[in-house]
Amino acid sequence: MNSQSTETASLAEVSQQQALQNELAELVEAVGPGRLVDLLLERAFQLQATDVHLDPTPDGLRVRLRVDGLLHDVLQLPAKHTSQVLSRIKLLANMDITERRVAQDGHICSATLSRQRDIRVGSGPTIHGERLVLRLMPDHESLQSLSQLGFSADQTNLVHDILASPYGMILSVGPVGSGKSTTLYACLEQLNSSTKSIVTIEDPVERQFSGVNQVQVDPRIEFQFSDALRGALRQDPNVMMVGEVRDRETAEISVRAGLTGVVVLSTLHASDSASSIDVFREFGVPAMFLADSLRGVIAQRLVRKLCADCKQAYEPKNADCEELGIDGTELPLTEWFRPGGCDQCFQTGYCGRTGVFEVLPIAGPVREAILHRLPRTEIKALAQSHGLITLEQSTRHKVTSGITSVEEMHRVLSAFPHD
Repeated sequence: MNSQSTETASLAEVSQQQALQNELAELVEAVGPGRLVDLLLERAFQLQATDVHLDPTPDGLRVRLRVDGLLHDVLQLPAKHTSQVLSRIKLLANMDITERRVAQDGHICSATLSRQRDIRVGSGPTIHGERLVLRLMPDHESLQSLSQLGFSADQTNLVHDILASPYGMILSVGPVGSGKSTTLYACLEQLNSSTKSIVTIEDPVERQFSGVNQVQVDPRIEFQFSDALRGALRQDPNVMMVGEVRDRETAEISVRAGLTGVVVLSTLHASDSASSIDVFREFGVPAMFLADSLRGVIAQRLVRKLCADCKQAYEPKNADCEELGIDGTELPLTEWFRPGGCDQCFQTGYCGRTGVFEVLPIAGPVREAILHRLPRTEIKALAQSHGLITLEQSTRHKVTSGITSVEEMHRVLSAFPHD
C-alpha cells in the first residue's frame, strides 16, 4: 500500500473511533457510568470484539476494544467516573469491590447479561490504579467446523486422517490468541459420539458441549491440570481434551495417556509444528514415548480478512512478488486487494479473521527424526521435503486468493521465526 492510501485508511479509522468515543462520552453524561457499562458491553458484542481493556491513567480510564486481534481506543473516561464504572463491573462479576491491591478473577454470566454470552473478568493493580480486562467468551451456538476455519483442502484431509487415529496425542500450537482452542473444539466436535466417553479439562470452559463431560481446573483449591488429568484417566475415557500443556507433569501424563489407548487433544505454546517437539524435549519427555504417542501437530495463526464491501483491487508489481517469494507468472489472480474502509468494518478495511495452518503428521521419516533427536530445523526441512505446507506458504496463499492483504501478511509473518 502506498503512503497516501495508508494515510487515508489511518484517518478513516481515527475518524470512526472518534465518533464512537464521542457517542460513549455523551452517554456518560446522559445515563451515568452504571448504564454505560451495559451499553459498552452491548456495543462490544455488536462489533464482535473479543476483549475489553480498561486501563487506568493519571487522567481517568482508557477504554479499548480488541476487534479482529487489534486494540482500538473507544473512550477516555474522566477520573470522576472511574471508580463507579470499575465497581459496577466487579459487582456484576462477583468480585470484591473493596480489594484493589491484588489480582482477582471474576465471571459475568449470561443470565446477568440476558443473553447467551459469558464474560471472564480479570483485575490487577497498576501504579495509576486498578486495571480490568474483560474476555468476551465465544457464543455457544457459533461453533465452527474444520472446513470453516481456513484449512486448505489437503490440510483438511490430513487433519481428518490424524483424528481417525485410535489413540495418541494431537496438538494445536501457536501463540496466545492464535485460535488454538477454536481448532481443538472443532476437532472435538468431529470426534463427539454417543459411543465414546469424552472428557475435557479446561481453564476456563469456553464452550459447552452436549454429551461431553467438561471439567474446569481451579488453582485456588490446588486442582490443577495434572490433578484433573489423573482423575479423568481413572474414568474410562476414549477421548480427552487438555486445555493446555503447561508443565512437565501435564506433558508426561498426556503423552503416556496417548500410549494407553486414549485420543488426547491439547494446546501448546510453540512457534510452529516442529518447535513443539523441542518444547516436549525441554519438559523431559523421552523421545521414544513422544514419537510413539504424538500423531499430529497443527500450528496456526490468525489473519484478518479483507472487508468484502470495501476492499480495493490493484495489480501487483514484480518487485512485490519477488519480495514475498512469489512467482508473479504463476499467480492465480491478476490482481491483489488492499484494505479500504467502510462502516461495515469499523473503517479498518478488514472484517473477521481466518486461520493459516501448518499440519504435520507424525509418521514415517518424521517419527524416525524424533526418535533420533534431530534438531527442529532438520525435522522441518524433512517434513517440507515430504509435502508440508508451512505457515508462510499458507499465509501467501490467502493473499493470492484475495482473502487478505500483503500488509496483513507482513504483520503476521514478522512474528514467525526464520531459520
